[in-house]
Amino acid sequence: MSLCVIAAGGTFDKHYDEIAGKLGFGASVLPKVIVQSRISQPVRLEELPLLDSLDMQHEDRLRILEACRRAAEDRIIVIHGTDTMPETAQVLGQAGLAKTIVLTGAMIPYEIANSDALFNFGMAAGVAQTLPAGVYVAMSGQVFARDNVRKDRALGVFRALENQASARA
Repeated sequence: MSLCVIAAGGTFDKHYDEIAGKLGFGASVLPKVIVQSRISQPVRLEELPLLDSLDMQHEDRLRILEACRRAAEDRIIVIHGTDTMPETAQVLGQAGLAKTIVLTGAMIPYEIANSDALFNFGMAAGVAQTLPAGVYVAMSGQVFARDNVRKDRALGVFRALENQASARA
């Protein structure tokens, strides 16, 4: 079983520019993350234009959908910004692809101390291999069905919309 990782941007992949004093995009950190994760089966990385999810438009979500549709693999991880991850999950879910797609991201960039990026990636890789076809969000140590997830901005975690069971397709 092989795995496809689609890099779409978000905080996970941001770099700190110490001269400008802000976060931005450079080369993706995903090649390093994949090696560090020591995943034992083949992993193919596809890099899309890296965007902050607040800057994503419907066309960007359709680009992610097309990358998922084109992927030969039926197990896919999408690295995405956390602010609009549920919206992209809905677009992917409504397409009804016969694939297991897991969206994940990070609240703190991979390159910054105490980042949640590697943990979230590892969790997404694990559940992508075990869940049935459907679209899921793996964040905050939990797996959520695409239609039952929200970002709690006050606490910086993801939660179910209404105490429904997580991990439904």
